[in-house]
Amino acid sequence: MKIKTLIVDDEPLARERVKRFLRDIADIEIIGECGDGAQAVSLIKSEKPDLVFLDIQMPEKNGFEVIKSLDAKTVPTVIFVTAYDQYALQAFEVHALDYLLKPFNRERLQRAVSRAREHIERRNFGSLDERLAALIADLKIEKKYLERLVVKSVGRVFFIKTEEIDWIEAAGNYLKLHVGKESHLIRETMNAIETKLNPDKFLRIHRSTVVNIDSIKELHPMFSGDYSVILRDKTELTLSRNYRERFLELFENQV
Repeated sequence: MKIKTLIVDDEPLARERVKRFLRDIADIEIIGECGDGAQAVSLIKSEKPDLVFLDIQMPEKNGFEVIKSLDAKTVPTVIFVTAYDQYALQAFEVHALDYLLKPFNRERLQRAVSRAREHIERRNFGSLDERLAALIADLKIEKKYLERLVVKSVGRVFFIKTEEIDWIEAAGNYLKLHVGKESHLIRETMNAIETKLNPDKFLRIHRSTVVNIDSIKELHPMFSGDYSVILRDKTELTLSRNYRERFLELFENQV
């Protein structure tokens, strides 16, 4: 039996990674992919996949909202994919079979598929306690976040501790690292650097901006629903609505 599989992630590279790992699994049939929650709901309803790899962090409609938009009786087997492990318990609340923490490897994905296969064959959710125990075991593996960057520029090499970075902005095919009064360019994507930085220290506040939490001095609401984020060096950044919820949750006792 083929397992009809849908991949949902707003990062094209992340979708490609999942597809690449799935190619070695004979009974997986990828029936589609998409990059936003609204299209995911439409495809799930029309294509009726057996299995969905579902990104949690997506603009406008996140992974949890996708599930809530579906008929509970027809929700497919779901493997949530995200960079933030604090969503684990919430994932189980909406009947996710498993949970992949970015960046995951081929072996971890294959274990998730094995669990999905067993679930699809049984056609029941099994024991929540067993799945929760397995999840907690996976999350106990300590994740190593990026501690320093090596930047080459005009024949010079700079060694930058990530804790020294105040904020990061997208600059075409590059990222600009703002370190005190200096700035450095690296060839990297915003989505990729976000997965490598400690989410307890760095927050995505805009599609093109990541900020060091310790560099934030003030936060001011704006009429549009966005916020103005003032850093200690008086730099003013924008916290957009798409990233507001996680930011405010982190600072709920201060904001």
